[in-house]
Amino acid sequence: MARDILIIACGALAREITALKRANGWSEVDVQCLPAELHNRPERIVPAVREQIGAHRSEYESIFVAYADCGTGGMLDGLLREAGIERLPGAHCYEFFAGSATFAELQNGEPGTFYLTDFLVRHFDRLVTRGLGLDRHPELAGEYFRNYRRLVYLSQSPCAEAETRARQIAQSMGLEFELRVTGYGELGVRLNALVSSHREREWPH
Repeated sequence: MARDILIIACGALAREITALKRANGWSEVDVQCLPAELHNRPERIVPAVREQIGAHRSEYESIFVAYADCGTGGMLDGLLREAGIERLPGAHCYEFFAGSATFAELQNGEPGTFYLTDFLVRHFDRLVTRGLGLDRHPELAGEYFRNYRRLVYLSQSPCAEAETRARQIAQSMGLEFELRVTGYGELGVRLNALVSSHREREWPH
């Protein structure tokens, strides 16, 4: 007998999806996370998602992909259209956390904006400092970030420690700092809709 719902997710969303699942009692939802480091090699996202769909398609009634486009240049959408599977809206997690309208406002206000989420604040050193080789070649920072003017921290679960760390990152990059508390944004909206739709099919009125 097929299980209910599988969410194939970016590892950068693992904490948020787990929190939503716990808070809402989504016992019918299973989560399979792919490494967050795939964002540094977006050409590997589509093959990784394809592999997970192939491995689990027959085991679940519904599959949802918790990725935005994430630098795949529309290739992820091509795969998901063929598979009949939906994903999160937008080009990246910044857009679905902030909401499309707010993100457009931020970008129009200052195109040279560097964004952080809770995940990126926690893992900045691993994914950015070491991921871009700045621990070995700090002189490259000026080249990488020379077009940025502002850092916006899109916070899902505000806390003083994370905000302090985000401010330190902005200062180290020489950027103005702005905090926007987004909560789970479209991630929460879409996953709630997914589970509600599944439950309605299971228990029609």
